[in-house]
Amino acid sequence: MNLLEAIILGLIQGLTEFLPVSSSGHLEIAKSLFGVDPDASFYFTVAVHGATVLSTILVFRQEILRLIRGSLKFQMNEETSYILKIIVSMIPVGIAGILLKEPIENLFNGNLVFVGFMLLITAAILAAAHFMKKGERSIGFKDAFIIGIAQAIAVIPGISRSGSTIATGLMIGNRKDEIAGFSFLMVLVPVIGANILEIFSGDVRIGNTGWGIIFAGFISAFISGYFACRWMITLVRKSKLIWFSLYCVAVGLLSILIG
Repeated sequence: MNLLEAIILGLIQGLTEFLPVSSSGHLEIAKSLFGVDPDASFYFTVAVHGATVLSTILVFRQEILRLIRGSLKFQMNEETSYILKIIVSMIPVGIAGILLKEPIENLFNGNLVFVGFMLLITAAILAAAHFMKKGERSIGFKDAFIIGIAQAIAVIPGISRSGSTIATGLMIGNRKDEIAGFSFLMVLVPVIGANILEIFSGDVRIGNTGWGIIFAGFISAFISGYFACRWMITLVRKSKLIWFSLYCVAVGLLSILIG
């Protein structure tokens, strides 16, 4: 992996992690088109995912601090309730990660036809959320669990995590000004936890990637992720998901054709 490839992969990770177009699907396509395996270096993979986590924390820093301060009062207040909902939302993906770890990993095999069809499913989900009547209900515990199921399904390459969770929240009647923030905050602990488990699993693939290249990918993913996260919040509020649905159709069909 050279410097340019690291920057491109960082951009792909940062942009597609937050935009509803599936970061995993785009990285699978990148492997095929550029002959680059983004998982060839363990530390590069950890770095770009860590970069998007940090960009999320930066965007939602005030909200995160408010939640922490409120929960430290040790009362069942609004902040504590919100954190408990995030914990509930993590249950499905936690179960999937424990029970289906190997089958999920086997899906990341560069099968572009499969990725293409999953992108078409993402497009259908986004289109359904766009045309469905919007609700005004705040996110409850049941809603959090249902959105969590969508997040668990989105471990499949080509199924957008942000797209499926935000679209699911909209389809079950949650307020659009709440669902984007909840979608981004609910992924922080699972991503951090997955990286920690990988680090201590002993299955470390260092590869021949230098630290300069890893740093370049990190910065690229962090900057693009920051702007993509802020942009996505605005798009959800303005109900502009249909354009990403059309984009997923185009990329999905192209992926099938290439595959």
